[in-house]
Amino acid sequence: MSMSDPLGDMLTRIRNGQRARKTSVVSPASNLRSNVLEVLKREGYIRSFDRYEVKTGIQEIKIELKYSEGEPVIQEISRVSTPGQRVYSKITDLKKIYNGLGISILSTPKGVMSDAEAREANVGGEILCTVF
Repeated sequence: MSMSDPLGDMLTRIRNGQRARKTSVVSPASNLRSNVLEVLKREGYIRSFDRYEVKTGIQEIKIELKYSEGEPVIQEISRVSTPGQRVYSKITDLKKIYNGLGISILSTPKGVMSDAEAREANVGGEILCTVF
C-alpha cells in the first residue's frame, strides 16, 4: 500500500514517540525525510538520525529523540503543506513561529532549510512543517 503523505507520517511517528517517552523511533527512508531530519538535527530538536538498509533496496531511518530534564525538546510539530493543499510563501511573508522561538522548515530551490537559513539566503518556498 502506498502512503499519501510520507513526511506527515514521519512527523507523527516523532510526535507519538515523544509522548510515549521513547529514546528512538524508526521510519521508512527517503531523501526528503533525511533532509528534514538534517534541519531538525542542526537546529537541536533531535539528537541524531541514522539511515540503514533493512534488506536489499529497502532503507529505514532510526531517529534518536532528544529530551531536556525529562521533557521532550519538541513541544509541538505539525505539517503545514499537505499533498492536498500546498502552502507556499515568499520570504517577506514568512511568519515567525512563537515569536522566533520555533522554526518553519521550507523546501526551497536551494534545498530544505529552516526559516532563519531561508531569510539569510533570501529565498522562499513551500512550508513543509513548523516545530516548537
